[in-house]
Amino acid sequence: MANSSKKNPDNVPGKYYIDSDCSACGVCSDDAPASIRLTNDGAYAYVYKQPSTPEEESALKAALDNCPSESIGNDG
Repeated sequence: MANSSKKNPDNVPGKYYIDSDCSACGVCSDDAPASIRLTNDGAYAYVYKQPSTPEEESALKAALDNCPSESIGNDG
């Protein structure tokens, strides 16, 4: 389960975040490309845009469910 005290520094403010346990596998950025990116050096993923449509919300929830390291959190 994601830990809000270990949020990656690049996450934008909002209810979704990715913590430092991220393994940069790319599953989340594939599931929710409108909200999640990998850093330029590929070290970790982060939420660059909070979802603003039902489709983006659904995609981010799928990313959360599919994350193998359970690094995506929802404080909402």
